[in-house]
Amino acid sequence: MWTRMALLAAVLAVARSADVAGVAYASEPWEATFSIDLDGREGGDQASFSVRVHPEWAPEGAKRFQDMVQSGEVLTGARFFRVVPNFMVQFGIPGNPEVASTWRSKTIPDDKVKESNKRGYMTFATAGPNTRTTQLFINTADNGFLDSQGFSPFAEVVENGMDVVDQIQSKYRERPNQGQIQSLGNS
Repeated sequence: MWTRMALLAAVLAVARSADVAGVAYASEPWEATFSIDLDGREGGDQASFSVRVHPEWAPEGAKRFQDMVQSGEVLTGARFFRVVPNFMVQFGIPGNPEVASTWRSKTIPDDKVKESNKRGYMTFATAGPNTRTTQLFINTADNGFLDSQGFSPFAEVVENGMDVVDQIQSKYRERPNQGQIQSLGNS
């Protein structure tokens, strides 16, 4: 089983700005809390951690994450499908294949890298220029070598949250493959 993750918190922001579509996006830092089943069983060993989103670090990434949180369908039930010790934990493929298909076509433009990929910093995965969708990862080590590859952090794990992130099960490493999750979901 994979470690399951559900996003619990909603966007908490005071100052907002609007993009061209008229959606109000946070312009000040805000926090979201993840509640996860560490042992992969619903109702099993649960823990939570919070991230602080910094729109000034990577505006497009912060907007996409806000969209994902507000949708309520992307991260709820998503699983950590790639856990590489001393590197990162990756998640963000929706557990429902129909939702995954819809969001997979909604790519966002790249942000300039303003902050380094430090331990505890969260960024979007990418397959090339301007290909970010919903896949995220949290650096579990300082990974500054990712900066020159265009991985732009937009959030950081706060308080003692890395104690929880470090407990995410790594025995499955990079299984199942991402294509299988996209097409079959959590089945």
